Amino acid sequence: MTLDEAWEILQEHQFKRTKNRETILEYLAKTNRYLTAGEVKSYMEANNPGISFDTIYRNLTTFTALGILEETDLTGERHFRMHCEPGVHHHHFICTICGKTRNIPDCPMDMIQMNLPNYEIESHKFEVYGKCPECLKLVG
Repeated sequence: MTLDEAWEILQEHQFKRTKNRETILEYLAKTNRYLTAGEVKSYMEANNPGISFDTIYRNLTTFTALGILEETDLTGERHFRMHCEPGVHHHHFICTICGKTRNIPDCPMDMIQMNLPNYEIESHKFEVYGKCPECLKLVG
């Protein structure tokens, strides 16, 4: 998702364009990985030392509910990233060390659905967790 697409969605839902929202979205757009609210807060504190965790978390939650961000749970904590291309079905490999992601274009539901005849599957989410090649080099 581009920043322009994100702002279109926010404007459609009557959200104002604020400096905090701009900074959060720009940071998430330039990283290709899942980030915690704490990581976003650390980044934002450089230019806005008084920003509250609640402000960041509330915006991340709103962006997720509107489909601007994707969310996953890593090590018991919510992580966020910009939503991939809307309408393009794929899944992710997520590095448990650095949070980088890689698209997985094949869908395992094709095989699973064959084993569930007469069932209607409404949705699914498939994520693979592990270590990316760069992090594997670091941990040896």
